[in-house]
Amino acid sequence: MTLSRLSLAAALLAASALAAPAQELRIALQSDPDTLDPDPNRSFVGRVVLAALCDKLVDITPELEIVPQLATGWSWSDDGRTLTMDLREGVTFHDGTPFDAEAAKWNIERSQTLDVSQRKTEIETIQRVEVVDPATLRLHLSTPDAALLAQFTDRAGMMISPTAARAAGEEFGRDPVCSGPFAFDSRVAQDRITLTRFDDYWNADAIHFDTVTYLPIPDTTVRLANLQSGDVDMIERLAATDLGQARAAPGISVETVTPLGYQGITFNLANGPGAEDNPWADDPRLRQALNLSIDRDALNQVVFDGVFAPAIQPFAPDSPWFDADWPVPDRDVEAARALLAEAGHPDGLPLEVQVPNSTEAGRVMQVVQSMAAEAGIEIELVSKEFATLLADQARGAFEASQIGWSGRIDPDGNLATFLHSEGGLNDSGFGSAEIDTQLAEARAATDPAARKEIYDAVQDVANAELPILYLYHRNWVYALDDDIEGFTPYPDGIIRLEGVRRSDG
Repeated sequence: MTLSRLSLAAALLAASALAAPAQELRIALQSDPDTLDPDPNRSFVGRVVLAALCDKLVDITPELEIVPQLATGWSWSDDGRTLTMDLREGVTFHDGTPFDAEAAKWNIERSQTLDVSQRKTEIETIQRVEVVDPATLRLHLSTPDAALLAQFTDRAGMMISPTAARAAGEEFGRDPVCSGPFAFDSRVAQDRITLTRFDDYWNADAIHFDTVTYLPIPDTTVRLANLQSGDVDMIERLAATDLGQARAAPGISVETVTPLGYQGITFNLANGPGAEDNPWADDPRLRQALNLSIDRDALNQVVFDGVFAPAIQPFAPDSPWFDADWPVPDRDVEAARALLAEAGHPDGLPLEVQVPNSTEAGRVMQVVQSMAAEAGIEIELVSKEFATLLADQARGAFEASQIGWSGRIDPDGNLATFLHSEGGLNDSGFGSAEIDTQLAEARAATDPAARKEIYDAVQDVANAELPILYLYHRNWVYALDDDIEGFTPYPDGIIRLEGVRRSDG
C-alpha cells in the first residue's frame, strides 16, 4: 500500500469515527393507522403519521392561531367568496416533483372528486380552483366559508405528489409520497411504520432525526412499560390511571394539553346492514334511555381517576363554543326504564357495541355496560382492531360504535362532518334537513356570535335525536424520555417533529 493510500485510509477511518450516529425516534401509538392517504384517511393515529409525511397549506400554533406552512400568506375578497393564497417556492415532493399552484390545484380537486375521499364536505364550498401563476392559487367559493382556512390545517390541506398519486391510484396510501420532513420507507401491518428524513425538505434545519418509527401498541400498560425499558422514546395517550406512575418514574417526562374533541358512542341509524331491523335506529327514546343510564362523573372517576371531563356535547366546557344550555345530565335509571317501556321495551333490549381493542376503550365500555344493565339494556361488546372497526363503521356493519374525535379548531369540524346528511364521517347515516341548512348558514356567517347561536341550535336538534352519545373529553397526555427535548403538545393531539431532538444529539 502506498503512502497516499495509507493517508486516505486513515482519513476515512477518522471521518467514520467522527460521523454522528444515526438518530432514530420511536413513537408508540395506541393503534395501527388505516391508509396513509390523507383523502380517505379516517384515524387519529393516521393523522399523527401523516403530519410527518405531508405538509399542509397552513398549520396552527399551540394557541390555535393559523400560520403559514406551504402557503406563506393569504387574503380574502371583500365578499368572502374568493381566497387567494401565496405558495412557498422551492418546495419539492419526496419523488422530486415540484410543489406549485398546479400541484395544489390538483390536490384540492382530488379531495373533492376521489370516490373514497373523506374530505369532500370539508371543502365543498370551493367551486373553482384557479392557478394565477406558479406561486399563486385562487379559490372561488359558492358561498363565504368561515371554516375553510381551518380545514386546510388538517388532511384537506395536506399536499401529495400528483405524479405518484396518478400512478398509484387508490393504492397511493400503501406507498405515500408527500413533501413533509420525512419520507415513507416501509410498513409492517400491526407492527411498525418507518419514515426516513427528507434531506431536501424546505425546513430541514428544524428536523433532527434520521428516522422515525411508529409502533402500534394498544395496551396502555405495555406502552408505558416499553417507554420505561427504553424500547420507545415517546408514547401518545398515556392512560390517566398511569399518570402518577409516569410522573414518579425516573427518566420520564409527562406533557399534557387540553383537547378539542370528545369520545362517545355512534349509533347506526341509516347506514347499511347494521341499521336494518334495528330498534335502536328507529326510536330516539331508546338512545335517550341509554344516555340517562350513564353516570358520566362516576365513569370519569372509575376509569380516569377524575382527570378527564364528562361530556354531553362535542365541545369541552372551556371551549368558547360550549352550549351552557346542555349541561351533563344526572343519571336517572328510573327515567331510562320509563323511556324503554314507552318505546315498547318494558323488559329492556340488547345492544351490540363495537369497541377498539385498546385498554382504555375496553374499560370505558365495561363501566357503561354495567350501568346500562341496571336500566335493562344488555350491551354486548365486540372488540376490534381499530382500522377494522373504522372499515366496518364506514360500511354500516355495526349497531353502535365506541369512537371519538380528536377535534378541530373551527366548530364546523366537530359538527358538519358527522351531522350533515352528506358528511364525510357521518357513519350513523343521520339526516336532518334542518341541520343541513343550519350548518350551511354557520359556514357563511362571519360574526362569531352569530355562528355560536346557529351551532347551539344545531345541538338542540342533535341532542334530541342523539345519533352520537357523548361520554367524555379526554386530555392529551404524552410521556417521553427525558433526553427528548423540544416537544410541544398541541390541542389537536398531533405530534409535530420540528424542533424535537435528543439532548445528546
